[in-house]
Parts: sequence; C-alpha cells; structure tokens
Amino acid sequence: MPRHLIRRSALSLLLSCAFALPAWAADTPIYTIQGSGSTSPLVGQVLSTTGVVTKVNSNGFFIQDLIGDGNPATSDGIFVFTGSAPTVAVGNLVRVTARVTEFNTGAATNADTLAHTVTELSSVSSTTVIGTGYAITPTPLSLPLALGDSFERFEGMLVAISQQMTVQQNYFEARYGQLTLGAGGRHETPTNRFRPGTQAAAFADEQARGRLILDDGSSVQNPNPTPYAAAFNGVPRAGDTVDPLTGVIDYGLTTASNTGAGAYRLHPTAAPVFSATNPRTLAPEAVGGNVRVASMNVLNFFTTFTNGTTASGQTGQGCTLGASTAAGNCRGADNAAEFVRQRTKIVEALAGLNADVVGLMEIQNNGSVAPQNLVDALNARVGAATYAVVPDPASGTGTDAIKVAMIYKPAKLARSGGSASDAAAINNRPPLAQTFAAANGEKFTLIVNHFKSKSSCPAASDADAAGNTDSGDGQGCWNARRVQQAQALRSFVALRQAASASNDVLLIGDMNAYAQEDPIHDLTSSGYADQVGRFTPVLGYSYVFDGTAGRLDHAISTATMSPKVARTVHWHIDADESQAQDYNLEFKQPACAACATDPYTPTLYRASDHDPVLLGLNLYKVINGTAGRDVLVGTPGDDIITGGAGADILSGAGGNNVFVYTSLRDAGDTITDFAPAADRLDLRALLASLGWQGTDPVAEGWVRFIDVAGGTSVQVDADGPAGAAVFRPLLTLTGVAAASLSSARDLIAR
Repeated sequence: MPRHLIRRSALSLLLSCAFALPAWAADTPIYTIQGSGSTSPLVGQVLSTTGVVTKVNSNGFFIQDLIGDGNPATSDGIFVFTGSAPTVAVGNLVRVTARVTEFNTGAATNADTLAHTVTELSSVSSTTVIGTGYAITPTPLSLPLALGDSFERFEGMLVAISQQMTVQQNYFEARYGQLTLGAGGRHETPTNRFRPGTQAAAFADEQARGRLILDDGSSVQNPNPTPYAAAFNGVPRAGDTVDPLTGVIDYGLTTASNTGAGAYRLHPTAAPVFSATNPRTLAPEAVGGNVRVASMNVLNFFTTFTNGTTASGQTGQGCTLGASTAAGNCRGADNAAEFVRQRTKIVEALAGLNADVVGLMEIQNNGSVAPQNLVDALNARVGAATYAVVPDPASGTGTDAIKVAMIYKPAKLARSGGSASDAAAINNRPPLAQTFAAANGEKFTLIVNHFKSKSSCPAASDADAAGNTDSGDGQGCWNARRVQQAQALRSFVALRQAASASNDVLLIGDMNAYAQEDPIHDLTSSGYADQVGRFTPVLGYSYVFDGTAGRLDHAISTATMSPKVARTVHWHIDADESQAQDYNLEFKQPACAACATDPYTPTLYRASDHDPVLLGLNLYKVINGTAGRDVLVGTPGDDIITGGAGADILSGAGGNNVFVYTSLRDAGDTITDFAPAADRLDLRALLASLGWQGTDPVAEGWVRFIDVAGGTSVQVDADGPAGAAVFRPLLTLTGVAAASLSSARDLIAR
C-alpha cells in the first residue's frame, strides 16, 4: 500500500503487530505546532515534522499534514522558510527539521502585523524527501467567514474557494504580484455608505471577513511578466471577477510600507481564470443638459520637475512656494520624459470629458504656468483656442505647493466678473470661484475645492492634534479640519451668491472625505444637495484604497441649482486601473526580449488615481407663451420654448433649443428656424397624455414627418396605428425637409 494512503488506524495496527514504524511517524504533527491560538505553543523549539508540499514559493514552501487532526480550530499546514529557491516539489512528502518561529511581516512597531504573526519553520537544518506523488484535498472555504471567525485557522493550509471573487484593488499587482479579491461584489468604503459609527464598523468587519490578497508567491519586485495579466492585454481592472480559486493561505503586508496594514493572502496552486466584467469605457456615460461641468484631480501636474528642470527647458530650478523656492516642493514628474507621458494621459482624459468648464486639483501653484501649459497641449489636441485658463484671483492661491484651477470654453461660457478665492487660514488650498454666463444670459457659480488630505497625521503634542488625529472611526486624520473647511466653504458660498446675485452654486472637487463623513454631512445637512448620491445611490466611487471603493470627488449644489443638474457620473478611467499604467518610469518591469515591458500607453487610462466627475446642467432660458397666439423669439443661446395653446410663431434665434408640446391644444405652431441635430421637439407630456408607452413614436406609428409646401409637417395620431383616429398636424418646421429629421436625435419622447 502506498505510504500516503496509510491512515492512523493502519499505523496503530502496524504498531500492534510490532512492525517497525518509520522515523517520521514520531515527529511533531503540524497541527500541534500550529495549536489553536494565534501563535504556536512551541515557539523557539527545534523539532521535526512531516507533510506534503502543497506550494513552492521563491523563498520557501508550504507543507500540510497528510491526514490532519479533524479539528477546525487548528491548521494542518505551515510555511517552511528557506530564504532561497527550495529544492522540493509539489507532491513531495518531506520531513523537515527546523526551529518554530512567529514571523512578523511588518515593522516591529506595527500593531496590525504583530497581532497576525505567521507561524513558520525557519533555520532549517534538514529536509528529506520521503516520497513523491502525494496530494492534499483542499479544504472548502466560503466567504465571508462567520462573525468572529478568522483566517488564522487556515494559515498554511490548501483551500478551495468555489464562489466568484471580485478584484477590489490592483495597486500592487505589477510591483509585488498582488491583487486584492473580495466576495460579494465590489467592497465599499464603510463611511461612503454609512455615517461613522457602529453600522460602518460592522460593515467594515463583514467585508474584511470576505477579503483576501491573491499573491504570486514571489519576493521579486516588478515581476516580468506581470502576474495574472496575460489574458487581459494589461492587468485586470478592479471590478473584474475570478472563480474558482485553489491555493494556500498566508499573511503579509498589503502596502509598500512595513508600517502599513496586513491581510491574509492566497498563493494559488492553479492558474486563476479572470473575467472582464468591468471593461473600460471609451467615453463617459451621457449626462444630458446643455452645459457640461467636470472635476479632475490631475495627480500633481507640475511643470517644474523633481530633477530641477522645467517644461520650458530650464535647469537648476526649484518649485515656487509662496515667496521661496525649494526643489523639495516639486512633485509629480521626475523629468521631461515623465512629464510628456503624464500630460498626454491628462489631455486624453480631458478631451474625452469634453466639458465646457473643468475644475482641476493638484496642479502646481506657479501662477498660470502649469494650467496654461496643460491648456496649450489640450488645445493642440481638440482645436486652437477651445479652452482658456481662468486667471488666478487677486485674493491669491495660498502657499501650498499645489492649488486648484479652472479651465473653460470661451465659445460656450463667458466669465461674469473676476475669479475669487477664500483666503481663510483654515484652507490648505483656497477654494476658487468663478461665475459663468451662457449665451442665453443664464448664470451659475462654480467653486473648485481640495480639502485637507487624510495622511500625515499631526503628532499628539502638535497644536493641531485635537480632533485631527485618527480616531479610528474610519474618517482618518484631519477630520476636524476638513469639517472646518466645509463650514468656511458655506460662508464663502454665501459671499459669492451675494456678489453674483444668484443662488445657483455648484461645488466640485476632491474633498478628501467619503460620502457619509462629517465634512460632507456638514454640507448636505445644511441644505446642499449631493449630486453623485442623487444619481448613483449605490456605490458612487472615484477612488480605491486598501481594497475598498468610495468617492472623495464630489459634486454638491445649492438647493436652487439642484433642479438644473440633469445627471452626474464618475468616469471610471483611473481608480480601477493599475498603478503600473501611469506615467512614472520607476517600478516598471525591465525590458527583455521575451517578456512584457512598460505597460504605459498614451491613452486616458490611469491619467490620475482619482476618477473624474462629469455633470450635465440644464442651463436653458425658459420662455413661455400665453393661451393665445404668440410670437416668441429665443435668445442667441439655448432656450426651452413653450408656446402653449394657440397657433404660435416660434423662433429659437440661435443656440440649441427645445420646443415643448404638452397637449394637442398646442397644435398649429410654426417654428421658423428649427435646426435638425441641434434643436429638439419635446413631446413627452403630449405623448403621455395620449397613453403612448413605447420607445420610438415614429417607428410605432404615433408621430410622422411629412413634407409640405415650405417645410415639414409634424403630425400626431392620437390613438396610434390601432385606433380609429388619423394623423393631424401638430406644427410646421419651416425650411426643413422631412428626410433630414431623426426620431432618436430630434425628438424627446421619454
């Protein structure tokens, strides 16, 4: 009988029959070494144990007891640290003599990793292969674990996960061969869904019990080719899925810092198969409206580089910060080569957004130099003079190395008055405000913001420590300051409303606070409307951190502005992408003849680490007629014109106009200058009053376009093709051929 099929009962039989047992039968079993606690009861002892090799890594191998003790509280597997490439193979039955240790994967002061030390065998004195061809049946693992359960009891064991897992984060895939996976779809930052407190903490715990790191088992940095990327022409995006999985459970760091968090991980023993369930999009979702507003964090766009050179070719330069210069203040690109790569990606993203005004965060605070450099490149891409820079305000841009900025399309929006900033000392980067007027005279004020980040906590002895250190409620450091910045922003909004004589204000930017955290709550509980939450009530996100997604980038409006917001979306071109695809030249795979090289491409993907926000505004001039015969003339801009009952003469007079019809009593109108592909007929209320519930009223026989003398007659059948009624004229479009009209393009039916 093969040795690996001998059960304990058989061993007892051998003993009773006075047969000589093999030497390894008296070894300390792996489950005894592991014990039922978080650490081994045999730490420090040199002993021998036996197990089947289940996984070989670059610096050691995992072994598992051939039979196990059947106790779910004790692990049957353990890692053997060799420090170099092992000489054993999967399926070997081996006897190992080594010292039992508890390995801390982080720094000596890292409380998280100290609480999750890895029981392993190190200082190996001998490894003997007893036999080959052995196999361990994986232990089924269902996620999330039960409340109070831990991955500790599976440490070192071969497990099988049959359920679908979702890629939560790929930040370290190219550098360390790691992907964060989680059960139950995308994992959300708890304070993005819940107010800080008990519910958020319980949600965080539930997600943590369903999350693992998929690790390539190599200690090599920037492995080439990138693990798990072969089938993707790149790397899996966050949101892509994988199933099933088989591998060995381990524990290790999840960040580039040994003081950062750790997590349990799975070293796969079979190649994972991914599905591209969250594919890239070529354009943002439609947002409607007639004015497009965007917000984009440009990830430290500096025209002065960290090597002291500049985009204009100067050398030996520092970065301006207030009245001083210092090379240490430079961020972003290290040199001209990185800068071109960075700018190319940002330009492609801005071109794809095609917004009429864009708020920018993390741009160098060097006057108009950095914004103008970006606009020049953008105009070279989309057309000369398409965009212009909003000048810095007289009240200044603060003393931080970065600032907020604004660019806009002068052909679409005109600046009404000068720009302004809030120079209050509480602001790290003063908010920037500008009122814009459309060609129809409608105005709104845009304020770009960048609140204090969650990082670089103040020391306990620091004057800023009160309320600004990490309280453990999920809001991170500097929460108190961000709340004060939100309060100051509300005061600044009131000043801008008075200055512009309009209550319509839109706040955009990187608030460095998730949707339910105190700074956002301060605004939304004071009458402001969260426009992302309004249109994306489930998992609106712009940023991925530590395996969870949430929104730091917001669009928040005053109450009067909210009805004018047609739709708000995040365009997921950055947060779900791998860091390896950004502009940086460091931490990239070395080139070789037979493997992948730098994954950078001159495309919009991973232009930043934050997803941009895009809004559509209905900034129309509303013109209403009377119950009689009216002659209504629109503005040079975009108008919504409702003639009402009676035979009216209507003219849009320029712009992209909407002509509204609410009932058949509105029949008899003539539109003198309707422009197909620019103007539209809004028949929603009329068709609803007739009971139409379809998708295309022209194709379904409720509306038709008929050539008549001098133009096109738009006609309506009041009961559709199945009824007895016949088509009757609703309005005439002067100088328009019926063939030039498109139902999908020129009608608003639903």
